Amino acid sequence: MEKNRFQLPERINLAIIGAGPHGLTLVTHLLQKRGKIRGRFLVFDPSGRWMSHWEEQFARLNIPHLRSPAVHHPDPNRFGLRKFAEFRGGGELFPPYDLPGTKLFQDFCADIISRWNVEKEVIPVAVTRIEPVGNDLRLWLANEQTIMARRVVLATGSANVQIPDWVQKIQSPYPEDKLCHSHDVDLRCLQLGGEQILIIGGGLTSGHLALGAVSQGAKVHLLVRRKLQEKLFDAEPGWLGPKYLKDFFATEDYHQRWCQIQQARNGGSVTPAMGMELRRQVRAGNLQLHENCQAVEARWVDNKWQVVCSDGSILEFNRIWLSTGTKFDVTQEPLLTDILAAYPIPIINGLPVLDPSLRWHGCELYIMGGLAALQIGPTARNLSGALMAGEKIIPAIIKARVPTSTK
Repeated sequence: MEKNRFQLPERINLAIIGAGPHGLTLVTHLLQKRGKIRGRFLVFDPSGRWMSHWEEQFARLNIPHLRSPAVHHPDPNRFGLRKFAEFRGGGELFPPYDLPGTKLFQDFCADIISRWNVEKEVIPVAVTRIEPVGNDLRLWLANEQTIMARRVVLATGSANVQIPDWVQKIQSPYPEDKLCHSHDVDLRCLQLGGEQILIIGGGLTSGHLALGAVSQGAKVHLLVRRKLQEKLFDAEPGWLGPKYLKDFFATEDYHQRWCQIQQARNGGSVTPAMGMELRRQVRAGNLQLHENCQAVEARWVDNKWQVVCSDGSILEFNRIWLSTGTKFDVTQEPLLTDILAAYPIPIINGLPVLDPSLRWHGCELYIMGGLAALQIGPTARNLSGALMAGEKIIPAIIKARVPTSTK
């Protein structure tokens, strides 16, 4: 079967890899600052459209609203989402901080894409490799085409799922759908009535999975390695401005910065509203919460899981969902293999040390999202982090020449 090929220029000024919220934030703010760059950049995403992965994630878990307040979104007008909500008649911003409903946010992003006229900039093909060639970067595409770019921004998310060690030690064969990571769970496609389900993890995703399974008539056990943490946001709001970031940026030791990021995020947490709903399901007998407890072994026996826990108990389940989060590790990103070889840079526990413009030292590659956390802070992967990254990258992109100093 012949692979789809596209009418692409031989060379472009800017390539953006990833059409999610970070990529969209970058493009709208870039066009606001320098409108004449239109036609000189392309966005590569295998889906062929903006925000598709984001929309799919929220739909799979039936998430009713975002965790970020209404001021965080991809449009340059900070109050745009609030005005959009008012125009629709209200009722789609949730307390306590006007958290946008999923449908509201999705429709607002569609409005942004239409207003900024960027639908056709997304090329429906994956980038498989970034190769340094002189002062340029060659992108190798999944359809075997290539294109040269003066500058490249990686805005894909680039996180790897974390799988507990005991999973690797399971010896008995089992059906794939009976043990999977939360990234592979689609509540829309499941019939769970009467099942016993084990969910491992104490983050917001595990909460959405638990409530979704209960709503289908399942009995859920939630296994959390410590006490269930309740926080409004992933990290304190002080990390969005100088209150905490001033000291963070003043810290020249990147190992210390990494430690500050871990302390600020402090593992998974649920919102107080989610915590209240989970406790309600505990009282109703639909959910059992196992705190300060971990799975240590699992066996698939007679079409059921037998799970040995750290407290010595042995429980039986029909399926296991791992809501164990993701880890950012630049050395595990296949797109960056050639970049790492050609331009080795310091890496702290998987995070690259970038320059102040989020540029990879030695070449015109820029990084957004969680991999840029050492320069952005603990909210790098969030919607607020997308704006902060754009503010650092855009001035470098719109300059006629970018300094090649690696200081």
